[in-house]
Amino acid sequence: MALIFGSLGNTFSGIESELQEKPVIGVIDEDNGSFSNTAFSILTVNANVVFSSTNVTDKQKGLEKLLQEKGVALIVIPKNFTQSIVNGKPGNIEIYWIMRGAGIMDSISSSVVSSILSSINSNISQELIRNSTSINATTVLHPTLRNETTYFKSKELVDMSPERITSILSSQSTFIPIVMMMIIITAGGMVISSMALEKENKTLETLLTLPVRRTSIVAGKIVASALVGLILAAIYMIGLSFYMQSFQVSGETNLAAYGLTLTPQDFLLIGISLFVTLIAALSLCMLLGVFARNYKSAQTLTFPITMLALIPMFIIMFKDFDT
Repeated sequence: MALIFGSLGNTFSGIESELQEKPVIGVIDEDNGSFSNTAFSILTVNANVVFSSTNVTDKQKGLEKLLQEKGVALIVIPKNFTQSIVNGKPGNIEIYWIMRGAGIMDSISSSVVSSILSSINSNISQELIRNSTSINATTVLHPTLRNETTYFKSKELVDMSPERITSILSSQSTFIPIVMMMIIITAGGMVISSMALEKENKTLETLLTLPVRRTSIVAGKIVASALVGLILAAIYMIGLSFYMQSFQVSGETNLAAYGLTLTPQDFLLIGISLFVTLIAALSLCMLLGVFARNYKSAQTLTFPITMLALIPMFIIMFKDFDT
């Protein structure tokens, strides 16, 4: 636990320092109007602009420059941005996000850029109020609209922001470790408890004197507990899936259209990794059960193995494998 809390402390301190850094962005301003100038000045003050242009045809050059500089987003202010707001319609801002990872720390820079864009929205709104224009109240309060496109894992995800992708993938990455933890608690507890009971009732010595291979005895205990654990895991996964579906609303993002769903091959790999992890965890539980003095003390020995299942969840939660 001390190691986990120490790692979390270092992670949070890294998040704080990263929040203070200016995000690297590119800007294409085709409008050159009063409101676009306001937006451009706010962007240059609060971010590190490594690419600037006035022609949207330079979009590919801007994206390549941002990839070299490890940038976050290319912001395009199209023509008639100012005129659209003056006419009472929100002005569109096109944002092309470059997303490198789905961890919490990977989305810090994009969150900073989102706050800068919110600042642009509020500044334009204040300017409209000061000028006492006859524009409708909805446009005054929300003078800008975002058209977001995210480039992630060599895929172009239209109408998707990094925050949305991170929230979707984080729910998937935490699902399996939680299931693994429940399996270890149930099946591992069975192995340790059986070992402790056999030691306490002196039946382990009798079992070892029988003309049966010790490997067969160990394998029988592990396989039996693993099968029970897998059955419990299936029941738990079904229940948890219904629980998660109860929070889903209509109009939810179609993940299959963006290639963010798990394929049958992915489920096969997950099943194999779950089974191998379960066998390894139950083997450790059996070793710990040998050191248990009695049945009561054996109940607490599953805690270290449970922590081993949670460590990968915390690692994936904060950082992506690619970053």
